Amino acid sequence: MMLLAAMALLGAACAWAQEAWLAGDADGIVTRGEYIDCAARMLGMAGESETQSAEALRDGLNCWAIWRFDALDAAMTREECAAVTMLALLPDAGQGDWNATVARIGDFDAITGEYQYLVERAYANGVMGGMDDGCFHPGENLTRGQANAVLDACAALLGGQAIAQEGAKADAQDTANVQSARRGGVSENGWLQVIGTQLCNEAGEPVVLRGMSSHGMQWFGEFANREAIAYTADCGANVFRVAMYIGEGGYLSDKEKIKARVFDAVDAAIAEDIYVILDWHILGGDTADPMHDADEAAAFFAEAAQRYRDTPNVIFELCNEPNGNITWAKNVKPYAERIGGVIREIAPRHVMIVGTTTWSQDVDIAAADMLDFDNVMYACHFYAGTHGQWLRDKIDRANAMGAAVFVSEWGASDASGNGGPFPEQTREWLGYMEEKNLSWCNWSLCDKAETSAALEPGAAKNGGWGEDELTVSGEIVFGAFR
Repeated sequence: MMLLAAMALLGAACAWAQEAWLAGDADGIVTRGEYIDCAARMLGMAGESETQSAEALRDGLNCWAIWRFDALDAAMTREECAAVTMLALLPDAGQGDWNATVARIGDFDAITGEYQYLVERAYANGVMGGMDDGCFHPGENLTRGQANAVLDACAALLGGQAIAQEGAKADAQDTANVQSARRGGVSENGWLQVIGTQLCNEAGEPVVLRGMSSHGMQWFGEFANREAIAYTADCGANVFRVAMYIGEGGYLSDKEKIKARVFDAVDAAIAEDIYVILDWHILGGDTADPMHDADEAAAFFAEAAQRYRDTPNVIFELCNEPNGNITWAKNVKPYAERIGGVIREIAPRHVMIVGTTTWSQDVDIAAADMLDFDNVMYACHFYAGTHGQWLRDKIDRANAMGAAVFVSEWGASDASGNGGPFPEQTREWLGYMEEKNLSWCNWSLCDKAETSAALEPGAAKNGGWGEDELTVSGEIVFGAFR
């Protein structure tokens, strides 16, 4: 039997839900469509069919978990129930003591990564719990009795009364809408696409993404938590870049640890209704040539593409800053053709950003010999104290040749990450990017003692930064979000 923190609500299993929605054998299975329709009816958002109810929750409330469901008539699993419940019915329910809650779940590692924080919140708020063996059993089918108990607990949290009556519970609708879609976010724009030289939304309308990049996840991953990412979105950002260094103690040093940290950050951005760039961050030494670790990249992107194949938030950045004694034709393009092919076989709709030679400055060289994929953009990186009009000219030449450019990294410092800051040159670049509808991510959201960092050393890790915690660079970039 499933244990609920709100045990008093269990009884024989929520009479209102049984009579109105989930009658039948308590041990019988519940389909995804049935449960979603129940949730939609609770919120007054049900359609004439389960499909319409699913679309209402998915699009109206950004219940992104529904994007992952290939069939509504399939049995719903317990972790899927937790995801839909917390995203659609209880989006404002808080997180508990993470470590304490996770310690209670004997099979926490078996929960799919992007659902882990939602299961934790379901536990913390008394909506779901474990079996008698102390495990959650995330992949087991949800029973009708369990579903009724979950819905009853939600009804109690939403006001202590059933919400089965037609036309009732306008208050529940108000509660559901407390968490609105982010301005410029995924609920508003849907799947991205590249049309000509412009990044566009699902409807074909031009869209511009602006946001922060993390620093190396092996060093400053604690600043890529959900609260910090949410705060950037509160300030107007609609994208977050997760920089997964390959060398320097990054991915190749401890694959599973770094990968888990990176996927947690990606999932946090997804949960906040913004876009997220998954960056294979090559930079120095052997990693400067993307071909050097192409086998590792192929394996990683195959896994990432499978994990996020139905998630419109995710953008894949194939290689950060190719540099050294390499060329576009012999090194970067063949690499991108291989990795792009891996991604496209699994996830055909996602936008891909491809780094260019000379630390992602040679967008014009790439534009003269573009990749044969749809929805590809070419990375240009600048640091305001080092790169000026000559680099903007290269972007203009690339656009003239038909290449779409994404400024996936820029800083208000010089190219070393220090020096300056250079506010005048930075504002010149910001004006140029605004004029050209160029999307961008600023380097970087961390408290490293360097000019390009957005935060002062010792700044809080969970957002809410005041003026005394923002560097000059941070003040400029957060001002640009607004």
